[in-house]
Amino acid sequence: MKTAITELFGIEHPIIQGGMHFVGFAELAAAVSNAGGLGIITGLTQKTPELLAKEIARCRDMTDKPFGVNLTFLPTFSAPPYPEYIAAIVEGGVKSVETAGRSPEAYMPALKAAGIKVIHKCTSVRHSLKAERIGCDAVSVDGFECGGHPGEDDIPNMILLPRAAEELKIPFVASGGMADGRSLVAALSLGAAGMNMGTRFIATKEAPVHQNVKNALVAATELDTRLIMRSLRNTERVLKNANVDRLLEIEHAKGDKLTIDDIHDQVAGVYPKVMLDGQMDAGAWSCGMVAGLIHDIPSCKELVDRIMAEAEQIIRSRLVGFLEGTGATRKVA
Repeated sequence: MKTAITELFGIEHPIIQGGMHFVGFAELAAAVSNAGGLGIITGLTQKTPELLAKEIARCRDMTDKPFGVNLTFLPTFSAPPYPEYIAAIVEGGVKSVETAGRSPEAYMPALKAAGIKVIHKCTSVRHSLKAERIGCDAVSVDGFECGGHPGEDDIPNMILLPRAAEELKIPFVASGGMADGRSLVAALSLGAAGMNMGTRFIATKEAPVHQNVKNALVAATELDTRLIMRSLRNTERVLKNANVDRLLEIEHAKGDKLTIDDIHDQVAGVYPKVMLDGQMDAGAWSCGMVAGLIHDIPSCKELVDRIMAEAEQIIRSRLVGFLEGTGATRKVA
C-alpha cells in the first residue's frame, strides 16, 4: 500500500509505532521496521544523549530498514539537553523524528538542516496547523481515545480526523484507537495517510516490557482506562489500577486545589516499576481505550501482516462489494 506517509518515510506499510516511555527500545523499533512499518526509539527513556547514541547503534544492528526517534519537549525548567540528543540522532544517521509535548519550533532548524523528516504529535487541528506552519513534514493527529495525553478538547477521531483533512496540506496519521485493519481503513477513509499505534504495539512479543503488562492489556476492556490530572489541565489516559483509584480519590477530595505534589507517589518514577518489574499497581501509566481491541500477543510482523491483509480484504471485498451490491453479505472480523 502506498500513501503519502509510506513515501515520506520510505516504508512499506503506513503504520508507525509511537514513542512510549520505557517501551520504545531498539528491540521494538527494529521489529516494527522489519515488519514494514516505522519503528520509533523513545529518546528520553535514554537518560543521556550518549545512551541514546548507543541505543540507535543497537537498533541499526537489528534492522537495515528506516526507523525514527521520539523526542518529547518538556517545560523549560526541566529541559533535557535537547541539542545533544539531536546531535546523537543526526550522527546516528536517523532520518525520522517524532516530536511530542511542546512545540519543536526552536529545534526545527537543526533537524531540517540534517535532512530529518519531522512528524509532530497533535491533539487538535489548531496545533496541527501550527506544526505545518513551522515546517513539520507530517503530523500525528491524536484523538480523545488515545493513551497518554489527549489534550483538553475531548474530540474523538471520528470528528478530529476529517477536520484535520479539511485544514491540513501536509499528510497526517491517525492516532488513538488504532489496532487493526478496520482502524487503518477507517483512518484512510477519514483523510489520514496511515496510522500510529502505541498501546497495541506494547502487546507484542518483541515489546521489551514485563509479561504482566502484556497480559493486563489482553485482559482489559475499553472500559478500563481512566482520565487523571484533569484539574491540572494535564489530562492523561491511563490503565485503571489500585494506585490510579487512589489518585482519583485524592483528585476528588482536593478539587481545584490539587497540585502535582498531592499525587507525586502515584505518578513519579512509575514506568520502570511497571514496564520493567511488572508491578501493575505501582501507579499511573499511559494506556489507550484501544485495550478493548487487544486480544492476543503476536509478533510485530504477525500483527502488521494481519492488519494489512485485513485492510485489503475490507477495501476489496466489503467496500467494493457495497458498490456491487454484495458487500452486505460479507463478514469481516
